[in-house]
Amino acid sequence: MRRVAIMGPGGAGKSTLARELGARSGLPVVHLDRHFWHPGWVETPLEQWRSVQERLFVADEWIADGNYSATAEVRLRRADTVVLLDFPAWRTVPRALRRSLTHYGKAVQAEDCPERVDPKFFLWIVNYRRRSRPKVLRAIEMHAPTAAVHVLHGPREVRAFLGEVP
Repeated sequence: MRRVAIMGPGGAGKSTLARELGARSGLPVVHLDRHFWHPGWVETPLEQWRSVQERLFVADEWIADGNYSATAEVRLRRADTVVLLDFPAWRTVPRALRRSLTHYGKAVQAEDCPERVDPKFFLWIVNYRRRSRPKVLRAIEMHAPTAAVHVLHGPREVRAFLGEVP
């Protein structure tokens, strides 16, 4: 496990898992939100975002935390391990809401991007399993056919996965 892509809905704990996995393995963690969002929640244009990721993931060792399914192939082509946090919305929505309210007004995900309660983000979380998950699974199958894939359905499975990391 040298190049790890962690994906899943908001509120599933991708960043927490990435930090813990990085601490245990010594691999550097790349939080994609920090590179994608510009001050005031301004998105990076798609082709520029693809180029940013090409540079980020040229290294031999990394943990990538984030979705961005439109450019997932950039990470997945290089990943030797993929972790999909496949949590239901009843678990992820409250976690994301708690994060938004706890850190409201503070830049947690990206510099100069204060936490907020964004209805579009919560709608994306609610629809993740139906809309985004099939795309993510196809991308993994197509772009990471030899990677070790771990689909984790809840916190207990995440703890078991971490327990197997040397």
